[in-house]
Amino acid sequence: MRPSGRKLNETRPIAIEIDVMRHAEGSCLIKMGDTHVLCSATIEDKAPPFLKNTGLGWVTAEYGMLPRATNSRTRREAAAGKQSGRTQEIQRLIGRSLRAGVDRSALGERQIVVDCDVLQADGGTRCASISGGWVALRLAVNKLLATGAIVSDPIVDHVAAISCGVFAGQPVLDLDYPEDSAAGTDGNFVMTGRGRLIEVQMSAEGATFSRAEMGELLDLADLGIASLVAAQKAALGL
Repeated sequence: MRPSGRKLNETRPIAIEIDVMRHAEGSCLIKMGDTHVLCSATIEDKAPPFLKNTGLGWVTAEYGMLPRATNSRTRREAAAGKQSGRTQEIQRLIGRSLRAGVDRSALGERQIVVDCDVLQADGGTRCASISGGWVALRLAVNKLLATGAIVSDPIVDHVAAISCGVFAGQPVLDLDYPEDSAAGTDGNFVMTGRGRLIEVQMSAEGATFSRAEMGELLDLADLGIASLVAAQKAALGL
């Protein structure tokens, strides 16, 4: 029995509200159970210097967690004067994941920055950031298309992410914090709407896992990604 009472292949309730920020070119609030992440996308009219005169655009991300997103206060990283290694790793993952769903030549020499701010954490914050970040990115690109700044849609597919793991000896979908903290095996799966893999992060937290168990987790991830893509489409009216 899962602590939440969910079935092994059941996600937490997924809700995505769009256009929650007045000034951002694209924004949404994504809720996966008690994990809530505010995502915004900002269009910058020039690409990073390393892409100058290449005709290619860029999508990058920044990630942060509010001090009371967790059950005890986490000091702001700005106060410490540097980002933690965890923060840097997560925002690089978000950027890599979102770029996998973009035709950078169609985007042109501009950059879109996706900011993901965790308001409340209960496990799976990086996955929620990727899934919500894609919605914010989609909305920002829609504005570029509407104004004629670009003529071809650079978004080639949906991008979403879900966690899976082995909890109490059973493969489960979409780990919340009680499961994540006690899972023997923990994994994050980033995929396209068509089911193509972008990135898989798996580790044996307390027990090694078999190839067969990895296959079971991949099957669960397929189900979770399908639910997330359906939520993305519903939020965008697609």
